[in-house]
Amino acid sequence: MQINRRTLLQHTTVLGLSGFGPLSRAAAYPDKVVRVIIPYPAGGATDNLGRLCAQALQQALGQSFIADNRAGGGTTIGTRALAQSASDGYTLGMVDSSFTINPGLLGAKLPYDTLKDFTPISLVATAPFVLVTHPSVPIKDLASFIARAKAAPGSMAYGSAGVGSGPHLAGELFAQQAGIQVQHIPYKGGGTVITDLLGGQFQYAFATVPTLAEHIKAGRLRALAVTPRQRVAQLPEVPTFAEAGLPGVDTMPLFGLIAPAGVTAAIVEQLSAPLRASIRDGEMRARLQAMGFLPVGSTPAEFAQRIREESAQWATVVRQGNIQPE
Repeated sequence: MQINRRTLLQHTTVLGLSGFGPLSRAAAYPDKVVRVIIPYPAGGATDNLGRLCAQALQQALGQSFIADNRAGGGTTIGTRALAQSASDGYTLGMVDSSFTINPGLLGAKLPYDTLKDFTPISLVATAPFVLVTHPSVPIKDLASFIARAKAAPGSMAYGSAGVGSGPHLAGELFAQQAGIQVQHIPYKGGGTVITDLLGGQFQYAFATVPTLAEHIKAGRLRALAVTPRQRVAQLPEVPTFAEAGLPGVDTMPLFGLIAPAGVTAAIVEQLSAPLRASIRDGEMRARLQAMGFLPVGSTPAEFAQRIREESAQWATVVRQGNIQPE
């Protein structure tokens, strides 16, 4: 059978348009601006890290990545917007520990499913928590703190950025592990917490090392313990909770990049691989360390596992503490 050359060329053209067109487009990703939704106002740790990620991906992939701040609802407004976005890789989201706390705290009121409605890309960094007291409190170490709290239940009070915030649940986890009864004073945001702690309005607080390092070094606050399993470079003289006898207090806020569910594995890897490389070996790693964060740069699967584990951990803390959302 003889095949007409013109017919063969026509069939080849059709195959090229229908079969290889989508593959060519996928290979060209990203070919337009990518938005990174940040569920906070501009400024603050999550916003800063989201912008660092956008910058790193823009340099690696040669396309614009822009921050899109969607604050409100305890991070649920911006995160819901991400869940409802197209699964084409052109809308991403930066999340922190609120992402893993909210399922246990809000339950059926949460307007998305944390484990099903998103695609993890990479755990970017963590930030160690540090337990600090006001210098006027006659406590020098964690053992003395616990002894004082047990001797007078309810006499020790700590402030946090609000019910269900990372510092609140870190304080609740500490109280549960130490077997002490304390008071929680919720604020509307973290800045006022530190101001009032420095003013001696309450005895102690949990906050990230980047937030408190300068106050500690200046002697305005006294550090008792840090949450990582190893001591942190910014505060090398401060013991870990494990060293002080409470290995169960090992939580650290997470900061990671996610996408809506359904984004293809190819696009996820196009985003995750250069981001991991920047975090592990590049300038971004040095910048994270200078800001007081612990760089991670995980694979998507590793980040997914971390999300599952932390969601389960915080759900237990919330349930045992009978914590109710505001």
